[in-house]
Amino acid sequence: MSERTGINALMHKIGGDKRLDRVAATVSDAVGAVAKPTVVKNALSGSWLGHQLHPVLTDLPIGAWGAATVLDLTAGEEGAKAARRLVGFGILSAVPTAMSGASDWADTVGRNKRVGLVHGLANAAGTGLQAASWFARRRGHRGVGVVLSLLALSTTLASAYLGGHLSFVRGVGVNRTAFQHPTRTWTDVAADADITEGALARVTADGVPVLLARRGEELRAISAVCSHAGGPLDEGTLDQDGCVTCPWHGSRFRTQDGSVVRGPASVPQPQWEVRVDGGRIFVRSA
Repeated sequence: MSERTGINALMHKIGGDKRLDRVAATVSDAVGAVAKPTVVKNALSGSWLGHQLHPVLTDLPIGAWGAATVLDLTAGEEGAKAARRLVGFGILSAVPTAMSGASDWADTVGRNKRVGLVHGLANAAGTGLQAASWFARRRGHRGVGVVLSLLALSTTLASAYLGGHLSFVRGVGVNRTAFQHPTRTWTDVAADADITEGALARVTADGVPVLLARRGEELRAISAVCSHAGGPLDEGTLDQDGCVTCPWHGSRFRTQDGSVVRGPASVPQPQWEVRVDGGRIFVRSA
């Protein structure tokens, strides 16, 4: 194996540092308690948005702080007031950004949780430095404020690298059903008699795992791999409302149409059409 160097070595070291686990577990439990109500979890996860909320919100503080720095470096005293307002706006918008990110992070494990912890701590440090900058500017110490904002923005951008590593290298937050190929033809997957009321069955249609659930006389089918983190929905539970709960992180989906009922999932499950012919069950992508 080739030896890791530079930034790759640092990412590997952070991800493998188990000393972070105790702090991560404590913070994660606290975040989980706050986000436990469905309305809170859905709001923070972006279940209503169609994908995760956190990446959308990150543009607000980073954009505000970046614009403030541009004014600091190019507008001098004339741009001081506007720069201070941008710093303040960035601090305010960092609050919901951090909350949504913490909610997503609480459902990660292992290396992802360790890197995410450092990502969050770095963001907190950057926000703290921006707050100090705002107070310095407010008291008329513009030079000190500019220096603090430069340090803060550098810290935030370093943290953004960690966030990018989690998303684009580790695949955190990526829709696990995104690359499933649709099956356009009716495919025989099971015997009708084998699917019992209230049970969850996993079948395969052209290599794609499909979840079958019977509600009375109606058969329903959605993709069996949880869009959030790839959990096996067939090992979850089916409630009286016809919703299946993922056994990994508690995401809930309607088997009728695959829509998200509870986060952390933010992307609906792909739906499948079902028909019964000659005692056999056939499915195809909806």
